[in-house]
Amino acid sequence: MLGQPRSTQRRVMKPPGDEDALTRDIVALASKYGRYGYRRVTALLHTSGWKVPTTSGWRGSGAARG
Repeated sequence: MLGQPRSTQRRVMKPPGDEDALTRDIVALASKYGRYGYRRVTALLHTSGWKVPTTSGWRGSGAARG
């Protein structure tokens, strides 16, 4: 033990390198299918080969604006 709190020993997560491509695909699908919700767009992403969690990329991508 070094006498340091555990919170100082956490590794900073780096975003995957393909985050920009994923965001572009999300925005493109949301633009093409404007009435689709995040679940439907996520399903389209899954069928096109992306492995994403359900809510990945919706915040900050601009796709969720109404």
